[in-house]
Amino acid sequence: MDGVVAADEPYAAGRYLWFHRDFAPEPRVPFEIRIVHRDARLLVVDKPHFLATTPRGSHITETAVARLRHGLGLPLLQPAHRLDRLTAGLVLFVVRPEDRGAYQTLFRDRGVRKEYEAVAAYDPAVELPRTVRSRIVKERGVLAAREVPGEPNSETRIELLEHRGGLGRYRLLPATGQTHQLRVHMSGLGLPILHDPVYPVVRADGPEDFGRPLSLLARTLEFTDPFTGASRRFESRLRLSGPV
Repeated sequence: MDGVVAADEPYAAGRYLWFHRDFAPEPRVPFEIRIVHRDARLLVVDKPHFLATTPRGSHITETAVARLRHGLGLPLLQPAHRLDRLTAGLVLFVVRPEDRGAYQTLFRDRGVRKEYEAVAAYDPAVELPRTVRSRIVKERGVLAAREVPGEPNSETRIELLEHRGGLGRYRLLPATGQTHQLRVHMSGLGLPILHDPVYPVVRADGPEDFGRPLSLLARTLEFTDPFTGASRRFESRLRLSGPV
């Protein structure tokens, strides 16, 4: 039977019960999720800035997966990968749990070509294009990741598309997926991404400034579908605001 179980309801052998804690009120992120593609297996969406992909910490109901499960009536929907809360753009969700492993494996084994776009500082002294490789560590409980000496575990191709007024528009092609990788690599070159609250300097805690989103967009996902063998390419319909 479905529904709420009463406090005085007798125990029934073999019955499954699900429970969860009451959710604390969360400020609503004032941007909507846009559907880019939907079929029997996949849901691809444009996640807005400031919205977490999955529940974590204080973000539970105000997450992409919670909104989509409720709004689309897909209670088993699961993400195949994660996109940082402050980054906007493409996220791929799996409709059926039994399909999730195959798509997660694509991301784990670098079978997905990902292209990002960023608006960041411009410095003519920084020679581009270039490929940045470094070792990035992210300590639990510490907001910012950092580059340290050692064997590289991250790689990003950085290309300048255009520049004007001290800012540039960049194409970022990550070959790996370390936490905050693109933001760390751009800041390390002296080209911090516009409105980044962590790099190069962690800003003081305060309310979200929804008028100053991080100028980073997951623009393209491209891969060979593990079930059909077909080439799949999805492009974001979002655009970064900025003077460039």
